[in-house]
Amino acid sequence: MQFRTLGNSGLKVSVLSFGAWQLGDSAYWGSHAQDQGAETVRVALDQGITLFETAEIYGNGTSERLLGQALGPDRKRVILATKVLPQNCIPDRLRAACEASLKRLGTDYIDLYQIHWPFRQKPVLDVQGRSLEIEPNVMEACEILRTLQGEGKIRYVGLSNFGGEDLNDWFFQGTAESNQIGYNIVSRAVEYDVLPATRSHQLGVLAYMPLLQGLLAVPWKTVDDIPVARRRTRHFSSHRDGVRHGEQGFEGQLLETVTRLREFSEAIGVPMATMCLCWVLAQPGVTSAIIGAREPKQLLRNLQAGTLDLGPAAIAQLNEISGPLKLAMGRNADLWQGEQTSRIG
Repeated sequence: MQFRTLGNSGLKVSVLSFGAWQLGDSAYWGSHAQDQGAETVRVALDQGITLFETAEIYGNGTSERLLGQALGPDRKRVILATKVLPQNCIPDRLRAACEASLKRLGTDYIDLYQIHWPFRQKPVLDVQGRSLEIEPNVMEACEILRTLQGEGKIRYVGLSNFGGEDLNDWFFQGTAESNQIGYNIVSRAVEYDVLPATRSHQLGVLAYMPLLQGLLAVPWKTVDDIPVARRRTRHFSSHRDGVRHGEQGFEGQLLETVTRLREFSEAIGVPMATMCLCWVLAQPGVTSAIIGAREPKQLLRNLQAGTLDLGPAAIAQLNEISGPLKLAMGRNADLWQGEQTSRIG
């Protein structure tokens, strides 16, 4: 396993991180993910993964609880990261949200406490969809975060899904060490604005969905074969169930791109998932790719990417294959919302 420094924190993190969403959301990923969760965490530890990442929203806290239990006495060996929802970043909620995460994780400190989304959506809604009377404010949130740092409850602050304007607003008041963004070879919108802005603020980049929730790992033959919950991104038509971006989607180009990627992976003798992870890790500024796994064998299949270098010629070819889809999808970095309602700016 290779390691990189996260922003200016001095933290050395594995280039592949463990994403624990699958541990706590059986409705989305299936009960099988929970059944083998502890064993999968153990394999991740044994294979040198040091960054474990979750969020309070995953399974309404179940992911945090199960991850904390699975880590057990090994918690101090790892860098533990979680995320807080923007609606919980108002003064009377942020401290309580942090302390609730600490309790569920079974720890007395969080290494990287991340703001899940910027305070862009107006009005800000709670988890039941009701408008908050008091909306989150960057200055107030930063003050509370600094207090929590002073108390030793969090070590470093991270951001998630922050675009260039969002980062400028945040850094006018506070500091952070990383920006977690949705990034994979068929979702390259962040390359236009978000990645350059993130690098300009000297932040580490944590890439989530590097395999687009398995689409770049499992050989789905048609869109209809893909589980409904995993075809809600802007790649898919707004006529699909659960899709909310209101756009036509890019299904034909997506399938064509994936086919060409699979052909190239076969030509170079590297599994497609491994190849796509290597591509993410080769992008300038990326610190770590967050991989989810429902069982140990899935995790083990992807670990080769932690040490494999495809070389510049292969990376250039992959850029060429995925370039037309990047151009078609444009600059909107929100994977689920259309340009008019994008939460990333």
